Amino acid sequence: MLACVVACVTAVMAGSVTIDWHAMALGVGDPIQRSIVWDVRMPRVVLAALCGAALAVAGTAMQALFRNPLADPALTGVSSGAAIGAIGAIVLGADAFTTAQASLVNIAPYLQPLAAFAGALATTGLLLMYTRRDTVATLLLAGVGVNALAGATIGALTWIADDAKLRNLAFWMLGSFGGAHWTLVAATAPWLVLPIVVLPKLARAMNALLLGEIEAGYLGYAVGPLKLALLALTALAVGAAVAAAGMVGFIGLVVPHMVRTLTGPDHTRVVPVVAFFGATLAVLADLAARWCVAPAELPVGVLLAALGAPMFLWLLKRQPRA
Repeated sequence: MLACVVACVTAVMAGSVTIDWHAMALGVGDPIQRSIVWDVRMPRVVLAALCGAALAVAGTAMQALFRNPLADPALTGVSSGAAIGAIGAIVLGADAFTTAQASLVNIAPYLQPLAAFAGALATTGLLLMYTRRDTVATLLLAGVGVNALAGATIGALTWIADDAKLRNLAFWMLGSFGGAHWTLVAATAPWLVLPIVVLPKLARAMNALLLGEIEAGYLGYAVGPLKLALLALTALAVGAAVAAAGMVGFIGLVVPHMVRTLTGPDHTRVVPVVAFFGATLAVLADLAARWCVAPAELPVGVLLAALGAPMFLWLLKRQPRA
């Protein structure tokens, strides 16, 4: 927890613009510097911390559900569903909603997050059909099918996009917290906080699920509703994070494994710690993305992939051979 607080404070203080904190503390600071801190850096840090924590606990839930440390929130296809919605908004939204924007209200800032969240919900609705009666293996195969379909849809949308939209699309797919503002934080925070708060309460059920679905049932847990709850909470976390920041990957894969090496496999200890580790990693990755090529900005997804891909290969190497 202390590391998370230090990371957040450092991310707010550090940047390409030097802030006179003494003057600001006395209430006589430059209004421009005050705006940079409260309107640019603060919402960015808050969004990064919430997304990191939500994706980390979602990854823990998926690894418990699939009983595999290589599982990831994107495994079920929810991230791909959210990507379809957001990319559809990028490619088609400007033309489809021009009249609505002119006659009602400027919905452009909210169109992409809303479309991404709608795509995540639609994908979740499709997957929920496989959670009540079928096994986890069937759910995994359904996720593979959803990801394949999403890839084809994203490819078609990419093909019809013009050059300007392709640039926006490419930057969004790499992930970034640079578009954070307080309205976006307020809109996505409830959906990110809910999995962070609820999943620790299901920690004992996750422990039982690691023994197997039949064994968990013998221990008194309703396996069907449990799988439904884990999948729904994961969808909320992933859908909201993708809607707000784009395709920010590997947090759900790397962080739970890192924490288990410190705390052991007991989810009553893993899940709370995972949230803080995920928030810390996301904030530090965003800070590094701002520093690496300052005054420009490197997409945070690039840094997270650089960390997550070697970790994934290492985990794969450690898996026992059949």
